[in-house]
Amino acid sequence: MTTHHFQPTHYPLSFGSHPPVLRIASGDTIITTTVDAWGVDAQGKQVAGHPNPQTGPFYVEGAEAGDALLVHLDRLAPSRTSGYSRSALAPNVVDPEAVSALPEALQAEWLLDLAGMRANLVTPVAGLEGFSLPLNPMLGCLGVAPSDGQAISSATSGKYGGNMDYRGFVSGVTAYFPVSVPGALLHLGDGHALQGDGEILGTGIETTFEVQFTVRLLKGRKIGWPRGENADYIFTLGNARPLDQALQHATTEMLTWLQEDYGLGGRAACLLLGHCVEYDLGNIYDPAYTMVCKLPKRVLPKPSAAV
Repeated sequence: MTTHHFQPTHYPLSFGSHPPVLRIASGDTIITTTVDAWGVDAQGKQVAGHPNPQTGPFYVEGAEAGDALLVHLDRLAPSRTSGYSRSALAPNVVDPEAVSALPEALQAEWLLDLAGMRANLVTPVAGLEGFSLPLNPMLGCLGVAPSDGQAISSATSGKYGGNMDYRGFVSGVTAYFPVSVPGALLHLGDGHALQGDGEILGTGIETTFEVQFTVRLLKGRKIGWPRGENADYIFTLGNARPLDQALQHATTEMLTWLQEDYGLGGRAACLLLGHCVEYDLGNIYDPAYTMVCKLPKRVLPKPSAAV
């Protein structure tokens, strides 16, 4: 088990079978950095294209199709004191007749207090004088290479993960991804200092990150869609449009998880979901929407297999 310090020099704009930037082993820890969604680094220099330039991909030795890749997010931290967001809602989240009344989507500037973990609005906005919010650093983009040699824009998402913009991908969370290509080819980027559910502005508070993560290869652990867990929940993510299809993918993956790893029959799994499920909205701005299906760990039976 090795700790790698990796400083990226180029940033792909898609999730795909790109030449790996580093080969790592199961159990290794990587400490690295990301640029912001527009390719600007921690020093304010434009170093990549946009949108959502990725750090990686990282090749995990021994990973092959039919495995799962566990990614533990050890630490996510903004690495500069400036951030920005749009200042108007995305047109697709309001009634059509309300679109013309939306303000122009000008950029809002934020000062990030990294010691106090606050975001302070710098751009003057009437009614929000002195506006300040607590930081909740999260990764908007996280995933592996898709199957069949595809390279899919980092603006969207799929079975492989991608630009899911789920505010639950914070420090301490464990994510699981289905491996489709040799080495898995893990990508990450699009750090947000703060974002509400759905990324309904089309941005979070975009900034650069320092990231530490640890990987573990789960041989033969075939899964269909991204999964995750934190101290209190297990969760699954479905990425699609329309939104009901994303919900169907997430719910089906959870149903499978409960039956395969927790030893529940179909009826038991359905009853548990029916009375205990919670749903989060990951992203409703990008080409594919993201829905998250969650179950509290307190209601789960003891797992019958490693998850």
